[in-house]
Amino acid sequence: MKKPTLKERFNYWFDNRMSKGSFGLIRILVLVSVVIVMFLCGLIILWKLNDELTPFGVLWEGFSTIINGWMPSYQDGSPGYVIIMAVIAIGGLLFTSVLIGLLTTGMEERIMNLRRGNSRVLENGHTIVLGFYPGEYTLLRQLVLAAGEQKSVIVVGADMERDELEQYINDNVAHDKNVSIICRKVDIFNPKSIERLSPDTSRTVLIAPTDDNSTIKTLLAVSSLIHSTVANKVRVNAMISKETKKFPESIARKHNITTLQTNDTLAKIIAHSSTQTGLSEVFKEIFNFQNSELYLIDFAHKEGLSFQELLISIDGGVPCGIYRDHEMITNPPADMTLQEKDRILVFAEDRHAAKYVGGKPVEVNLSRNHVIPEKETGVHVFGSNASLMTVLRELPENVSKVTLINYDGDQEEEIVSLCSRRNMKAGFRKGNIRKETDLLNLCKDAEHIVLLSGIAEDEEADMNTIFLLLNLRDLRNKYHLRYNITAEMRKEKNEALIADDDYIDFVVASNMSSLFLAQLAESPELRAVFRELLSNEGNELYMKKAGNLMISGTYTVAELRQLTFAQGYIFLGWMSDPSHYVFNPGLNDTLNIREGDSLIVFGEN
Repeated sequence: MKKPTLKERFNYWFDNRMSKGSFGLIRILVLVSVVIVMFLCGLIILWKLNDELTPFGVLWEGFSTIINGWMPSYQDGSPGYVIIMAVIAIGGLLFTSVLIGLLTTGMEERIMNLRRGNSRVLENGHTIVLGFYPGEYTLLRQLVLAAGEQKSVIVVGADMERDELEQYINDNVAHDKNVSIICRKVDIFNPKSIERLSPDTSRTVLIAPTDDNSTIKTLLAVSSLIHSTVANKVRVNAMISKETKKFPESIARKHNITTLQTNDTLAKIIAHSSTQTGLSEVFKEIFNFQNSELYLIDFAHKEGLSFQELLISIDGGVPCGIYRDHEMITNPPADMTLQEKDRILVFAEDRHAAKYVGGKPVEVNLSRNHVIPEKETGVHVFGSNASLMTVLRELPENVSKVTLINYDGDQEEEIVSLCSRRNMKAGFRKGNIRKETDLLNLCKDAEHIVLLSGIAEDEEADMNTIFLLLNLRDLRNKYHLRYNITAEMRKEKNEALIADDDYIDFVVASNMSSLFLAQLAESPELRAVFRELLSNEGNELYMKKAGNLMISGTYTVAELRQLTFAQGYIFLGWMSDPSHYVFNPGLNDTLNIREGDSLIVFGEN
């Protein structure tokens, strides 16, 4: 290999210096200027071109001239002195102009770095959100609502310029001065980049809902970073859509990771909402921070009370369970007696709203045996995706027929077998859903319609759903049809494109996932409750017709709590029509319940 020349070595050194930015160039400029002044002043001293100045005075004059760019006067000394000082002055002009340019460029670089958010976050007890997607604001809004009047810091890290990120958030997420939202541009898959958000001093880390692969890569980056520090108490929360991508329990425990599996959860909400119009809004109420939500509280006077007595002794909140010995018992037996160290799970506006007021039980002669089964009904399913089988498994027991429209999968035999096991008749029909006559023939006998999001990309799948939804709504109005619609959508921003309708339930994947994440972040002690509510086992949310529960007439809320509890349910509220919900009414409020009203309850079916 040819040995590099001196010129090549200099060029290599100079290129490396240039790559270090403006401030690296300033150092070179200062060094060159000092060398030039020392050399030329050395000539003046050596040749004795100015007898009036000491060597120190010559150096001072030289540095003053190069900094100020002064041209010497012919009276300042000998011609040689004047010529050398003139050369220094010319060099000073170049030095000053280049220095001003470099300083300006350097300051611009620093300002751009600040705008990009490259500095380390110096906070303690903050909440970190990794990932941001324009149009998806539910998670941030919920965290702001959860903060209430308390001081809170939310740090958002995403692969987006800081000023752009701040613009999106400030335009769409309102927050008071007690809530600070700090934005940083980071690579959410890179532990070193995430480290600038100070996860080791944070309270919790949330991974914004996205595809499973990206979520898992981010989980690995965060967990490896936290595990390498002393921050083993920092909790990491994420949503995983597929069961096959679920973190092993041992690893999740080791790295303090909590994940909720969403595909089956959303499929369950879709299935139950299909015949219980408004149920998706009930889930949103339970999981958002805007009105009532779940809290663990403690209060005096509870020792010795049975859970049934507790139900009519709490105003401002609905008792739903007992937390005892690190175990949550939801919807406990009526005769379970409360102990001193027990904490109560309540559904209330805040953790201080529920008050003990005492109360006396009334005679209730109703039992579960008196429940009237809901009439048999059918469901039409448009579209198909990985959630279809779960939707079919989770359809309410009164569904006797399922009609799949334009099903093009390869699981017809499995679908027929599953429906047969559940005493449902399965049918398959085809037609051009973009043609009004065909669509009318497909849905004119429908009672409940489910629109499943297709397998296309998010935007395309949502637009297909919106197009079909608009046509179904138009047919319903034009031909006075009576079906309700439950529509699955991928993105929160696309739901806002469709006007509200009394007969449509929206189940938005990103929206619901964000609600679940926010609850996990603010109430980690309720993880077991959330898992139960969102799983296929244990107590769940239902909307039961008052006539089917043999409850109609005028009752106080205390009486309604006892009447529903006698049938195994906890009364959370009621719905007189799809646009009128009442959650957590006062204990002594009097309600006029009609047979067609829906009671919002929590229990096992």
